Amino acid sequence: MRIIPKIEIKNNYVIKGINFEGLRKIGDPKEFIEKYYNEGCDEIIISDVVASLYGRNHLFKLIKEITKSVFIPITLIGGLRSISDIDKAFNSGADKVGLNTVLIKNPNFLKDVIKKYGEANIVVSIETRKVGGIWKIFYLNGREPANLTLNQWIFKLLSIGFGELLINSIDYDGTLKGPDIELIHEINSLNIKKPIIYSAGIGKYNDLVLLNKIFKNQAVSISSALHYRRIEIKKINKFINQ
Repeated sequence: MRIIPKIEIKNNYVIKGINFEGLRKIGDPKEFIEKYYNEGCDEIIISDVVASLYGRNHLFKLIKEITKSVFIPITLIGGLRSISDIDKAFNSGADKVGLNTVLIKNPNFLKDVIKKYGEANIVVSIETRKVGGIWKIFYLNGREPANLTLNQWIFKLLSIGFGELLINSIDYDGTLKGPDIELIHEINSLNIKKPIIYSAGIGKYNDLVLLNKIFKNQAVSISSALHYRRIEIKKINKFINQ
């Protein structure tokens, strides 16, 4: 299981909320990124959580700075809405880019991206919650509903192509109450032949043990539990492999 810290940033601060709301400042992004790198994480996701809302991405400079001393894959998410933006992300040192809002507004943009860069370093990020018994898609950091079900959207994306799928549970985000088991079973039932990163709710080591059993050989993205020192990266493998 790949362990991927998720660093969510707003106005140059690491932030964290619950259910994508009530964002509070936690600290300096570079300090968190270097800490998790030195502790042995596999990759890092860096997300500008308000970039799409305000139509910009200001993290290229940060990526350029941290990749001088951090030598694991870095995924940049947030506000990437043109080929030019993606060029800037890769030229700044990002290894992968994550796309969400831009694809909901224009799914065919994914075709253009893949044509230029291939599938391997393109991560599609999905924000979902159950509404009236149906898994629905949201965007703009969980603020806006899209007229799409989870299944519809995943199969649409699969028909175009991508490298990895990042699944964010809105209702479990920041809660530390454990993974969204119902969502994971739903994803497993779709038999997706692509690498998947699950994100939301991880609060203790046993959550990762459980996730590793029901979501075998996939990846997990963790934020709150690491930021608040509920778990440490260097101890995770001991629990998972016991």
